[in-house]
Amino acid sequence: MVTNEEVLTFFRNKLPEQATLMFKSIPLQMDDILQEYCDSDDIIYAINDAVEHFNIDSSGLNLDNYFPWYTEPFFRRWFTKEPPQQISKPLTVRMFAESAKAGHWLYD
Repeated sequence: MVTNEEVLTFFRNKLPEQATLMFKSIPLQMDDILQEYCDSDDIIYAINDAVEHFNIDSSGLNLDNYFPWYTEPFFRRWFTKEPPQQISKPLTVRMFAESAKAGHWLYD
């Protein structure tokens, strides 16, 4: 049986680690939005590897539901408090953990 920690460790190893401006590490968490954590190219490769590694039937996974993702420019926060309007759904590690346990993609 696949555990949440196993899937989280897999994604932490596959995705580049993020850091603050002071170089303090920001580890990936179960409910972090992957599209905000790193570039979409890195996410796509990690998704493909996760589907293969955890034997997830990805026939129900439509990446068009999750991309494009609009990231907030750094200076925008100074001028407005409203986040950019998203047209896509967020992806999290928890979604992959639950799908790995079920053996197929559970969302969409």
